[in-house]
Amino acid sequence: MFYWIMKNIVIGPLLLTLFRPWIIGLENIPKTGPVILASNHLSFIDSVFLPLVVPRRVAFLAKSDYFTGKGLKGWATRQFLTAAGQLPIDRSGGKASEDSLNTGLRVLGEGRILGIYPEGTRSPDARLYRGRTGVARMVLESGVTVIPVAMIDTEKAMPTGTRIPQVRRIGIVIGKPLDFTRFTGMEGDRFVLRSVTDELMYELQRLSTQEYVDVYASSVKEKRASLSR
Repeated sequence: MFYWIMKNIVIGPLLLTLFRPWIIGLENIPKTGPVILASNHLSFIDSVFLPLVVPRRVAFLAKSDYFTGKGLKGWATRQFLTAAGQLPIDRSGGKASEDSLNTGLRVLGEGRILGIYPEGTRSPDARLYRGRTGVARMVLESGVTVIPVAMIDTEKAMPTGTRIPQVRRIGIVIGKPLDFTRFTGMEGDRFVLRSVTDELMYELQRLSTQEYVDVYASSVKEKRASLSR
């Protein structure tokens, strides 16, 4: 109920009126059943606007650090993320990665829509980076439909490091479902996982028209951080 009220009465109408997002391909999302929405990741607000324009509820796996803030600001952030349908996960690797997978599979097992960012983190420069194979494993283990989604110009509305978005029009392009049933039962093969991930990233590049860089975005961020010290 809280999610519905925030989306349809409180936050949703205001944001949609201010930013006037244009949308292509909304009809590609099925009205029922489990679905994975695999999106590029340009800005924090990607996880806000995609759930706003999709009629069904979307659950995103969000970095757990977002939910641990202190004081009034921390409380407000947690409430906002919860209202946006985001679920806290630990991205530190190892058992945490397994727990993230299980959380995603649980959402899909409940017949819901799960939002995932294959790049694993926001792009540092609006380019599209190499996808992590965790999304492929989730697709193959669940056997559900995966739909590529391209967020357009969200990094211009809220660049990394800013706290308040700039009001401007953004776009969302929802592609047609991708079929990976030919790889059923092969989720343990790392070469298959890479092939599925790369096919998905190719489709995201086609929809978004971003420049593609075949390295992980996290590696680029770490290198830049080390150079700035």
